Amino acid sequence: MIEKVYLNGQLVTHRRAAISPFDHGFLYGYGLFEIVRVYHGIPFRLERHLARLRRSAEVLDFAASLSPMDLEAACMQTIQANKVQQGMIRVTISGGPGDLLTTSPARRKPTVLVTAQPYQPPSSSVYRRGYKAIISQFRRDSLSPLSQILTTSALSGYLAKQDAREEGADEALILNERSLLTGGSASGIFMVTGQMLLTPPLKNGVLPGVTREAILEIASALGIEAGEWAIKEKDIFQAQESFLTSSLLEVMPLTQVSGQLIGTGKPGPVTRKLTAAYKKLVRKETSGE
Repeated sequence: MIEKVYLNGQLVTHRRAAISPFDHGFLYGYGLFEIVRVYHGIPFRLERHLARLRRSAEVLDFAASLSPMDLEAACMQTIQANKVQQGMIRVTISGGPGDLLTTSPARRKPTVLVTAQPYQPPSSSVYRRGYKAIISQFRRDSLSPLSQILTTSALSGYLAKQDAREEGADEALILNERSLLTGGSASGIFMVTGQMLLTPPLKNGVLPGVTREAILEIASALGIEAGEWAIKEKDIFQAQESFLTSSLLEVMPLTQVSGQLIGTGKPGPVTRKLTAAYKKLVRKETSGE
């Protein structure tokens, strides 16, 4: 349970936390967020998440307001205040309060909110069977600069995930305007074909995921040939194996899409190898191994 949150420079109980009804994050979705998995009280690769957050803030034109803030300290204070050992934190930054009728914000102080709470990942049986996915009706615009940042205007991904659940699936895969695969509603995607590990390129409207980056690093270290490739919808059905990545899921096998099995319909050898290596990396960076 969340006991305390960090809001605009101080820790307060969640019941006393108050955000202006004129905050442009609420009114217009003018904001950013990052979700980071916590292991043994340590957020995994927090510095990379915050670096992405600051780059994204440049797109929304409030990076200068964030520069003097010690967001890392805010995250650690929130984790410790809530005594979270195995869990997650969410950092949410909005443009702050402004004119109700104005969508272009004045130079003002952003709202900074950090929450920390326990997190229970899917059971081991789910990882053994893998996720089922659908192809979403929603699309990402690869030409928009917003396609590569995590904004609080996340309605299409939210609705895509909702559609997946209504159809008995775990995730929704989203294509861009050219019908090229970008990933899941809240995850990156990889597939194995031939001897290659492939993932969609950022230019196709793909979020530069921290877990995505880690998997590419691990693949290189293990001698697995990996690269970016424009993946068409039909390609995923011809893959030998596939998996999804996110900070919370880590590496989740993708074994079925739109009712069709991917490969054997079970987690493949490359997926299993990368899963083990990712867990080893997490242990090394969060427990001093």
